[in-house]
Amino acid sequence: MSAIYYIGLDIHKKTIAYCIKRIDGLLVRQGTVAAERKALNHWLSELPGPWHGAMEATMFTGWIYDFLKPHAIELKVAHPAMLKAITTAKKKNDQADAEKIADLLRVNLLPECHMMPEELRELRRVLRYRNMVVRTAVKMKNKMSGLLMEVGAQYNKRRLHGKRYFSNLLERIEDVPDSVKSLLKMSRSGLEMFDGVQKKLTGALLKNKTIKARVERLMTIPGVGQIAALTWVLETGEVSRFSSSRNAISYCGLCSAQKESAGKEQRGPISKQRNKHLQTVLIEAAKIAPLWNEQLKALHEKELARGNRNRATLAVARKLVEFMLAVDRRETGFETMKLAA
Repeated sequence: MSAIYYIGLDIHKKTIAYCIKRIDGLLVRQGTVAAERKALNHWLSELPGPWHGAMEATMFTGWIYDFLKPHAIELKVAHPAMLKAITTAKKKNDQADAEKIADLLRVNLLPECHMMPEELRELRRVLRYRNMVVRTAVKMKNKMSGLLMEVGAQYNKRRLHGKRYFSNLLERIEDVPDSVKSLLKMSRSGLEMFDGVQKKLTGALLKNKTIKARVERLMTIPGVGQIAALTWVLETGEVSRFSSSRNAISYCGLCSAQKESAGKEQRGPISKQRNKHLQTVLIEAAKIAPLWNEQLKALHEKELARGNRNRATLAVARKLVEFMLAVDRRETGFETMKLAA
């Protein structure tokens, strides 16, 4: 029977440091390979035998994980924040980091993080790009308002970005430099382009057969719209990864950090260890969901009576997570689930 090897990979943009060890900790080989498919193919051909591998989660991890996974017995991705806490040391370089990852994998102490299927990661990339386009469009809107304020032009803030109102505004404003009018026209053209791009991306995601049924089920929850449903599906991946609603709420960053020592517990502000994309969307959804959902409205009013609006919003966001987790698990629409309960 051939020996099993354990490989730690420290990934960077252009290079990958590796360390190969046996189960007893004996160092077999270490070095550096170029972060290119051709170089990795050659590296794979020279490996001594069957292997388990591990790497830290970075922005470069996805394609390397997909490329190496078919060749490994098992390939894991380490949680960067937890890995940093475990491997803090005086000596730090690429080779040492690769060796630490190999050792943690070898003794089964690697702090593993969830790696979503490749197809869902592709769709998630599209959604995050769409969100970036929307943020850019908001910046453009704010800049248009700023240009008008700089020259003392009077305008209706709520109607400014309407097509007809904007055209009329440019015709009637006086004592405004031509350069400002030109910038406003260019900004308007950019805004229309961004709007068209985000609508196209959103429409393509909603029609995707892989997630379509799941998104439609989530949208049966009053107060959950297209973007909230898409974000939940593409940021959580497989719902089976959450053993309870508490774990899902923690992953979404809707609970405070906990510090306990010697029987004394201290709760801090909302934890920074969270999925920031989900947290942002859920909090925004929680601000308007009570308008459409009676249960959420009652919860919001109850928490609001205690005098803290932010806590009321967080309570609604947590309840939204519970609703979406339940719908996802049962694979039934919200009304069907409620009647069956």
